[in-house]
Amino acid sequence: MTERHILITGGAGYIGSLLTSELLRQNYRVTILDSLLFGGESILPFMSHPNFNFLKTDVTEPRAVRDAVKKDWGRPNAVVHLAGIVGFPACQAVGKQVAWKYNVDATRLVFEQSADLGVERFVFASTYSNYGLSEDGKPVTEETPLNPQSLYAETKIAGEEYLLSQKDAVCAPLLFRFATLYGLSPRTRFDLIVNQFVLEAFTKRQLIIYQRGYSRSFVHIRDVVRGVIIGLEAEQSKIRGQVFNLGTDNGNYSKNDIVAYVLKRMPETVVEYKDLTFGGDMRDISVSFEKIRRVLGFETTLDIDDGVREVLFALKSGLIKDPTDDRYRNAQFIVQ
Repeated sequence: MTERHILITGGAGYIGSLLTSELLRQNYRVTILDSLLFGGESILPFMSHPNFNFLKTDVTEPRAVRDAVKKDWGRPNAVVHLAGIVGFPACQAVGKQVAWKYNVDATRLVFEQSADLGVERFVFASTYSNYGLSEDGKPVTEETPLNPQSLYAETKIAGEEYLLSQKDAVCAPLLFRFATLYGLSPRTRFDLIVNQFVLEAFTKRQLIIYQRGYSRSFVHIRDVVRGVIIGLEAEQSKIRGQVFNLGTDNGNYSKNDIVAYVLKRMPETVVEYKDLTFGGDMRDISVSFEKIRRVLGFETTLDIDDGVREVLFALKSGLIKDPTDDRYRNAQFIVQ
């Protein structure tokens, strides 16, 4: 059995709970640090696992990481920093001061503690929202200038800038810019486009779509978890101070394309399009994932149809009893 030990901040969340499950399956030791803002049901199955450790705490606490480390386990080999105020609606709801505290200041605190403990690598969850709008219509790469259109993206860029300034530290930073996620996890979210479309079509038999022609990039949450683990296991020389878009070139779709996948499964759904201009996350881009494929050998295994099918099955079969509950959303206001 391997003795590798991973600490995950935000481990009870959408990505963190599924990542924990997969790491435990692969015989890692896992410590979760989470404030349980959306409850802790997602990690209940792990509580009796001998390789699992949990501490309820807030990442803005100056000793959060140190206090989470069990003496008999020793320091973690890596920290995966997922905790934060995720998404532009959630950041807008809490305001700039709070968003900055949790997405920028907390990143610095968690990294500093990790470095002091001698942790070998630090995986940071960022977003392709950082690119904003594509200037020339070409797929954006990791070298494309950043053009944030939301407070959320501004905080993630600030977190990235801090970590990249620490690329020569003992603790090697690795930055992933995730595409828009979809699919099921122990703490599923229904405020993400694909999952939300399926929920609306299933419960209301209707979809109201804004920004209909806008293109975005999508990736299944299981592929994101696989990508993070590949980053944890890659040679440090390949990941130190590196930024990778995490997704697939086959995941670049317009909202119309996503609607078509939903209609394939629920053809009776009525679709209505509306115009909306607002000061939010106006992404309209395609993303290149050539670098992560070339450097880390990452390829995705699931597609939009897989995601639509599994979310619809979960709803039809009653696996998720009340999908409109607040626990399944990071923010109440979203734009489809």
